[in-house]
Amino acid sequence: MPNAASGLPVGRGLLLLIVTGAAWGTAGATASLVYRTSDMGAVALSFWRCALGLAFLSAGRLLRPRARRAAPARSLRRTVPRALATGVGLAVFQTAYFAAVASTGLAVATVVALGAGPVLIALGARLLLGERLGAGGIAAVAGALAGLSVLTLGGPAATVRPAGVLSALASAAGYALMTLLTRRWGRDGGADTAGTTVGTFAVTSLCLLPFAVQEGLLPHTAHPVRLLWLLLYIATVPTALAYACYFAGAAVVRSATVSVIMLLEPVAAAVLAVLLLGERLTASTTAGALLLLGAVAGLAASEARDARRQSERV
Repeated sequence: MPNAASGLPVGRGLLLLIVTGAAWGTAGATASLVYRTSDMGAVALSFWRCALGLAFLSAGRLLRPRARRAAPARSLRRTVPRALATGVGLAVFQTAYFAAVASTGLAVATVVALGAGPVLIALGARLLLGERLGAGGIAAVAGALAGLSVLTLGGPAATVRPAGVLSALASAAGYALMTLLTRRWGRDGGADTAGTTVGTFAVTSLCLLPFAVQEGLLPHTAHPVRLLWLLLYIATVPTALAYACYFAGAAVVRSATVSVIMLLEPVAAAVLAVLLLGERLTASTTAGALLLLGAVAGLAASEARDARRQSERV
């Protein structure tokens, strides 16, 4: 069931987005460990994540034979403005989320940022892209948001700080902008997602550099090796790998479906906490995870059915 614009099958796009959600699920916990290991701030962490991620993405692109060929001028004219727009959106999305984690904690930052994202994206997709959710889609989004709330806030009492909530909402707005633009360009056709991903991280790194220098680019830490491993991990798995999958998948899947699939992030984080950190599996964790997984599965199945019908009509 290929998408007419990009040639990537919708089923494969869904799989790439699932991989993205699982990888993103480790980013918040890794950021918390970075904060405990050093005095690194949110902007500096975002810069190093993007700069190192850019290095890994560029190296991977150079290893591909097609990437070594010179890109046509028309392709470059498309890629540059797209990279600028998505780069700014990514800078806001990522930095504001880390700032929210530092201000109001991982639980509240996650539920506000990821909870507001699907709502903003669904509204934007309806107004700007003409994509309708339908009754089933609305029910799935509502179920996903309920599951997110139960999963994330069902544990010990969380501290809600207004500054952290505002940062989380700014993160959701940047995420919505990035998702809607990627979907629009994917429908228009001719999207070089690999080139756009590399360009996006270049723009984001440049945007963050002066603020990171002002905040403190080189952190103080008593455990430099541990900090280095944490930074390398966050630059590879939840950044280089995850965003390459995200931009490819988001170009062929409906925006609202993308936003709900990305709610796999807190599910993955909860699973890691139980398996690796020894946290107890509570009733709220189980119920929230099941609600989220059910909503993701329902919307993914709906996306696949719609793509199949469109393919049959063609």
